[in-house]
Amino acid sequence: MVDSGNTCVLGLDFGSDSVRAVVVRASDGYELASSVAEYPRWAEGRFCNPAHQQYRQHPADYLEALVSAVRGALAKCKDPAPRIAGIGVDTTGSSPLPVAADGTALALKDGFTTDPDAMCILWKDHTAVAEAEEINTLCARGDHEDYIRYVGGIYSSEWYWAKILKIGRANPTVFRAAASWVELCDYIPALLTGVDDASKIVRSRCAAGHKALWHPDWNGLPSREWLTALDPCLGNLATPLYTETRTSDQQAGRLSLEWAGRFGIDAGIPVAVGAFDCHMGAVGAGIEPYTLVRVMGTSTCDILIAPPDEVGGTLVKGICGQVPGSVVPGYIGFEAGQSSFGDAFAWFESILQWGRNGTGQKGSLLPALEAEAKELPPGALGERALDWLNGRRTPDANQKVRAMMSGLHLGSTAPSLYRALVEAAAFGTRAIVERFVDEGIPVKSIAGIGGIARKSDLISQVCADVLNREIDVIESDQACARGAAIFAATAAGVHSDIGAAKSAMLSPVEKTFRPDPQAHAIFDGIYGDYKRLGAFANTL
Repeated sequence: MVDSGNTCVLGLDFGSDSVRAVVVRASDGYELASSVAEYPRWAEGRFCNPAHQQYRQHPADYLEALVSAVRGALAKCKDPAPRIAGIGVDTTGSSPLPVAADGTALALKDGFTTDPDAMCILWKDHTAVAEAEEINTLCARGDHEDYIRYVGGIYSSEWYWAKILKIGRANPTVFRAAASWVELCDYIPALLTGVDDASKIVRSRCAAGHKALWHPDWNGLPSREWLTALDPCLGNLATPLYTETRTSDQQAGRLSLEWAGRFGIDAGIPVAVGAFDCHMGAVGAGIEPYTLVRVMGTSTCDILIAPPDEVGGTLVKGICGQVPGSVVPGYIGFEAGQSSFGDAFAWFESILQWGRNGTGQKGSLLPALEAEAKELPPGALGERALDWLNGRRTPDANQKVRAMMSGLHLGSTAPSLYRALVEAAAFGTRAIVERFVDEGIPVKSIAGIGGIARKSDLISQVCADVLNREIDVIESDQACARGAAIFAATAAGVHSDIGAAKSAMLSPVEKTFRPDPQAHAIFDGIYGDYKRLGAFANTL
């Protein structure tokens, strides 16, 4: 092992709007510095069409923001400059992008620089709803391997194969030009380590298992026969795209001279295998068996781990998968979540701000709404909401369903409607917890990470009241990047394994929200309204 006393690692967190870089001391998890850089093209709304649920990101955004964030974080470190021993990477997902034979993102190649279909298809892109339905139909026929049984029995339009199939049908030029398709969490480590052959890109166990239907039971990805049955264009892919996956405590490679020069650090240091932000964030929060860690951002992602011998043959229906080693090696990683969370509140703010001029207005409404909504009782003024503004992720993925509000009247106010959205988000959380418990996987504790968990006491308290459970809020604003740093420290040999690194570097609990029994009793009744509203929405 490397002496961790003065050794630091770099955690990189590629979110929906920006990349965060955090320099973390490996001995105790102390954050020396952090920096955030926005994606410039994304900030302008380029290559997206929200009305058609198209959300694409140009890979050039990643490259430019990455350099800015890393150099910004390193510049904030006091002298002497820290010795960076390794790098860890987490990203959104499923966010696949096509790459050329040399591993370069296709949108960086001549002829494809302005084609949205050649770019990264962000996790919340729902243009492949029909393709996801076809995958579910094929698996339900019974004449092939049931490849979706480890992803909750329902394949989502947010995931790898549905998105690839959509491009294969809509844009054959891009599809033919792509030598392979990689998740963003695999692309960034390959970029940093100088991979120049698409077939040699290391694939993340986390991304492959939860989104690409990889599993040890069938020795890798779905068969060529199954892909061809889904659509002949998929049968023309270089099958299999890959068979081997690695957990994120392992190395994807070593930092290239080119990227070392761009960052201003030593070449040759280990770069850990990438994973999704929520999975690494759960590790940054110190996840233990049967703790549900909720990453509360634009959407939520809920992560739980359990020992394989205790899970046995249990298959939890309607979640986003259960994969060996996807979160922590040696444990089954479970994923669930809500397709819109912070996005719902941002949407409501944008509705209220329509037509306003002046930069001073932006960003000023949510704190005021929260303060007023906090003074309202459970159920506010009788308004009820459904939290499916971007479809439903879990339980039971369905990107065709839509959100609703009911109980509106002339006495309804902006704060009462905001509170209805908060309560709907909490009811969606309860549905997820109940699904785990009903399917035989206990939820023994709950932790929240991310900006919303730390900034919105109202949301955390309403969730505690609705669930009738305590919720611990984790201190760090950079839990996902911290998780990436924990994996970097392990891959670099600074710590012997993830358990040791996690114990030394995890972020502590900042505060705990305890349920109000009276509020919970009221919410129990309102939860019935939420379920009835959801049942009605499913009929439309």
